[in-house]
Amino acid sequence: MGKFFQGKVALITGSASGIGRITAQAFAREGANVVVTTGSNIKGAEETVRLIQAAGGEASFIQCDVSKAREVEALIAKTVEHYGSLDFAFNNAGVGPDGVRIPFVSLAECPEDIWDRTINTNLKGVWLCLKYEMQQMLKQKSGAIVNTSSVGTVKFDPGFGAYAASKTGVIALTKTAAVECAASGIRINAICPGPTAHTGLSENTSNTNPEGHDKIAQRIPMGRLTQPEEIAAAVLWLCSKDASFITGNALSVDGGFTLI
Repeated sequence: MGKFFQGKVALITGSASGIGRITAQAFAREGANVVVTTGSNIKGAEETVRLIQAAGGEASFIQCDVSKAREVEALIAKTVEHYGSLDFAFNNAGVGPDGVRIPFVSLAECPEDIWDRTINTNLKGVWLCLKYEMQQMLKQKSGAIVNTSSVGTVKFDPGFGAYAASKTGVIALTKTAAVECAASGIRINAICPGPTAHTGLSENTSNTNPEGHDKIAQRIPMGRLTQPEEIAAAVLWLCSKDASFITGNALSVDGGFTLI
């Protein structure tokens, strides 16, 4: 990708661990100034910044609950105030059932608070981030955004009702935003990760069911879980000039999981 990201500004939500952290590090290696943000895992976010800086990159941490409009608006304002622009955004913050933080529960038994938390973070949070990112990028007449959806939009499992609804909504938001911004040269896409190793969701699922990873891997044609680095590579590609005519797409990175 050469010098395409050098000196540009990349915002990554949910970057205190897992896919978000790995993607933040990838942007930094390519020369971007990175804004790391999380709502509650402050130690994790600070560690992401430390790792980037230790490798010679530039990163800053801004705390933000993506389900709160005032905090998201302030996040974008602080990013632009500090770095002067917003060139790339990866709206990755999300929650899902893992048997630890959120239980696996059927729609018939789903408590309202679990439904609200899932929708507020995964769907409302992406909408709010898009809203204020788009406002800034429309002023600049440039930028690229990637939203995290999921293969759970086409592969349905019991206990994932709220999650599937929220992630399907992310694709609808992505496509609508892409149409609204296309004439201004702003591209907006989504990624749909398959079951991914080294994330809070996968680790908690494995802890509650030690055979979970092996059973999931058996359902994937390529025979293994997605690696966070593979998701990060897809995000950077979608933001790069190599994807300059791609917008409104939902790219599955899943080893063929959604093919069968």
